Amino acid sequence: MVIYLQAFATGFERDYERIDHMYDHINRSPMGSMVLNGTGWSLNRERMASYLGFDSVFDNSYDATQLYTLEYPVEAAGVVTPIAIRVGNFIEDLMTQYAQPHPWILLQEGGKNTYVSSAMPQKRNPGILNNTRMDASTIVGDAQGAIIRTHNTTPGLIDSRSPLTVEMVRDTAKLLDQFDDVLQALQIDPVRAEQELNLDWTASQELADTLMRDYDIPFRVGHHVASDMVTVARANDYHPTDFPYAEIQRIYAEDIAHADIPEAPRTFPLSESQFREVLNPRRIVERRATKGGPQPAEVDRMIRESKAQVAKQEQTTAKRTEQIKSSLERLERDFQAYLK
Repeated sequence: MVIYLQAFATGFERDYERIDHMYDHINRSPMGSMVLNGTGWSLNRERMASYLGFDSVFDNSYDATQLYTLEYPVEAAGVVTPIAIRVGNFIEDLMTQYAQPHPWILLQEGGKNTYVSSAMPQKRNPGILNNTRMDASTIVGDAQGAIIRTHNTTPGLIDSRSPLTVEMVRDTAKLLDQFDDVLQALQIDPVRAEQELNLDWTASQELADTLMRDYDIPFRVGHHVASDMVTVARANDYHPTDFPYAEIQRIYAEDIAHADIPEAPRTFPLSESQFREVLNPRRIVERRATKGGPQPAEVDRMIRESKAQVAKQEQTTAKRTEQIKSSLERLERDFQAYLK
């Protein structure tokens, strides 16, 4: 579960990068560009930009007032769409658990999280999930609207200057607050989660990997052995913890006899304890060796790096906020001094 949540954190880091990139574009003052070709007044645009908290000015007055006004709603749509889709993806994953008779991850009941069905007293409807998913879908739709309003529009027309673009961005910020409420309400049952892995025979591929890695048995043959094992298990309601060792010995011997691999062991090469260990989901996680995998050391590394990235982002945001605040205070102070 940690590697799953970390993946979403990584996705949100990319969202921040898109926001940061757009901020570089909008952090330029159009003041003094007038309608499209500047002004005859001797206006110091750089000084005005500094007073308003901008880092620089738009270099081209026509771009500032005619072209970028068409572009920024599209750019904003490109920022909010992945955020909304990612939130919706998470919600959909979680919603599948509410269709299960014995789920392993749910929301804490009550409050704004869930409510009792009006017809079925045993049923709990995940209200916050429904609302969050709906709001995410609305943002995706609004983003497409921003693009369509801009499409085939003559530069200078008001279509792209709709306040709906600002509302779309604000709604996305609210969506992230809702998503945080969802995360805070999650209740995970690790015992039930492990049971689910065993019921689904998730670890069966590890048997094929082990036979290939440790005994040079081609993966296609090991895969066949693992597949036959699962077929027998489902027909007899066996699980990884109680699958008869004699059965896997029989399956292996039959499959090897039909395979043209004379150098392969004729009998199942794993002891019973090794066989159980191979099918243990916890051991599979621990045995992952590649970068970015779910093994504890890699997960810890990714979490540390994400936390460091978040701290850096918070510093950048605080610096930008302070720059705008201090610039406006300086503007007010100098204006009041001018009036005197």
